[in-house]
Amino acid sequence: MTVMPTAAATEPAARKPDSRRTRWWGVLALVLTALVFLIPLYLFVSTAFKTNADINSWPMRVFPGSLTLENFVNAWTLAPFDQFLINSVVVAAIGTALKVVLAISTAYAFAFLPFPGKRYLFIFMLGALMVPGHVTLLVNYITIGQLNLLNTYAGLILPGVASAFGTFLLHQFFRSLPYEVLEAAQLDGSGHLRTIFSIIMPMSRPAIITVGLIALIDEWNGFVWPLIATNSVNMRTLPIGLLYLKENDGINDWGALMAGTLFVVLPVLIVFLLAQRYIVAGLAGSAVRR
Repeated sequence: MTVMPTAAATEPAARKPDSRRTRWWGVLALVLTALVFLIPLYLFVSTAFKTNADINSWPMRVFPGSLTLENFVNAWTLAPFDQFLINSVVVAAIGTALKVVLAISTAYAFAFLPFPGKRYLFIFMLGALMVPGHVTLLVNYITIGQLNLLNTYAGLILPGVASAFGTFLLHQFFRSLPYEVLEAAQLDGSGHLRTIFSIIMPMSRPAIITVGLIALIDEWNGFVWPLIATNSVNMRTLPIGLLYLKENDGINDWGALMAGTLFVVLPVLIVFLLAQRYIVAGLAGSAVRR
């Protein structure tokens, strides 16, 4: 018995797309995208180490002829950056801690505790995510002024301690936790505080670190509220301190300005690099809901 070859068997196999060409196009796209972000970053950092002759030369010198630390000395001495640094550390540390504590407690209540109007309060909290922060500036200023908290650490910190985004992120992560563990804790007589500190927080470390990092960046880079809530140099923070490096006659010391900006960026960048491995896990876990 002879088996005749079918038409499909006799036709040549379909040619696969050129995967190598596709791969190279993808690599080229990634390189170009990286350059868009890295070139301004390189120019910013290199300017902080350039001499004034290199900065003011034309055509622009991409690579500095000589490196100098004079710009950092000028930035530190032209304005009281030591006091700005202390103020930023105090505001960022206390503000971040309060935001994380309130986000954990609020998210735990929404995730596990039954109470009247819970659904409507959660929807109201989500609505706060859609309200721009600048809308509340006037109300916060009037409130802080009536409490005589202007130009104080409390006035800088208290208006921003509530984080709707942090509460929502932790709520979603808490809902993904195995409920059997919580039931076992309740059977063992564990109270709410013990459940939070002994079970919820250790299991939710990536999400909590993510919320803390986002809160830290928000507090550290705050500009508008510290600008209007303070009126003395001794209470200014680092982002506002950069304004003191700007010349009034229109001629700026760009080297000192870039060095001062590096003072502002570097601490948060270090914290981000140390905590970046938790961010993906925290955001991914918050997307899963039981």
